[in-house]
Amino acid sequence: MENIPLLDCPVDYLIGDASGKVMNEYGRFPCKIQCGVYAYMVRGSARATINITEYSFTKHDVLLLEPGSFLLIHEFSEDALVYYILFSSSFLEKNTFGNRMSLTALQLRTPIVSVGAERGEVLVDMYNALVKASNVEPSMLTSEKMVHVFNLLQTAYAAYAKSADDYVMRPQDRRTEIYQDYCQLVLKHYQEWHHVSQYAEAMRITLPHLCSTIRSASERTAADIINDAILTDAKAQLKLTSLQIKEIALSLGFDNVAFFNRFFKTHIGVTPKVYRASSC
Repeated sequence: MENIPLLDCPVDYLIGDASGKVMNEYGRFPCKIQCGVYAYMVRGSARATINITEYSFTKHDVLLLEPGSFLLIHEFSEDALVYYILFSSSFLEKNTFGNRMSLTALQLRTPIVSVGAERGEVLVDMYNALVKASNVEPSMLTSEKMVHVFNLLQTAYAAYAKSADDYVMRPQDRRTEIYQDYCQLVLKHYQEWHHVSQYAEAMRITLPHLCSTIRSASERTAADIINDAILTDAKAQLKLTSLQIKEIALSLGFDNVAFFNRFFKTHIGVTPKVYRASSC
């Protein structure tokens, strides 16, 4: 597959594959994707930032991205091969699924799951069967039938995640729980809450305790995590939309475009205008 939709899927669903070379073409700047993504790493390895966390993944890993997720590809190995199924935002809006809310929370915690060779073979067989069903004339796949595929993928991903060694079903230590809750809250409110104190109040813990816990759990400050979310969204909008910088600033909770410009330059090193015009 030579071209992968950058933000949303132009049709209800799309089944394809991509090499490491193709995937590296998408690594220049972050994207806020609008479609649902299910991908399986057939071979090779990769590094990517999903939302505000960097991950490494390799052969037999499954990736789930919910609409609204940020994706920044750092590197795919040259030998990498990825099978993927995309579901458009309109497809997801038209079809209501009872388990999507729980899957959204699960994806925020663990977007990448290793399934092993045996389960991986099943996913490859499933992918090949869907490709064949799609290519026959007339196609054996329809949007209505893909609803069942979507539900199957969601259920399978949840089962994989809950059985993985790195997924903790038992109660976690309080530090990890606070860190995960904080990250989820930041991803939900970064466009309106720019101060750590607002999150501490919402989480009903003291500001010093929140700051020290986040630093201990992640080796980053609580403010860094908020700034990362804002900057990731800003970069995506600057590169992938034609919105005016003032409009982008307002969408991210900055009433003063001059303050947004200073904020962006302080962290990125150039103004939003210069960044938009650059090739990076």
